[in-house]
Amino acid sequence: MTNTGLNNLDIKKIQSVFNLHQEIEKAILFGSRAKGNYKTASDIDLTLVGTNLTLTIQQEIENELDDLLLPYKFDISIYHTISSIELLNHIERVGQLFFQKEKANS
Repeated sequence: MTNTGLNNLDIKKIQSVFNLHQEIEKAILFGSRAKGNYKTASDIDLTLVGTNLTLTIQQEIENELDDLLLPYKFDISIYHTISSIELLNHIERVGQLFFQKEKANS
């Protein structure tokens, strides 16, 4: 992953929230933090991938991230609900894998 301006502890805290939600298969970082041209106050743009993700789950995740009391603003989206072709192209072009659910051993 490129330099995102996020320290490892903060990344682990964010990932721990995602890990609590079985619906999240992966999270993709995009925007200025993925491109490496972020500023100190840049938000964290993340899109979530998972077939069972809903707006209710997204709101729960946003609240849980807010409860971490990190000094960042989060912009969370659900990948399969994005209708903007430009945004989808941007995510495909600059997106960085931020979180991936561990596969359970069968």
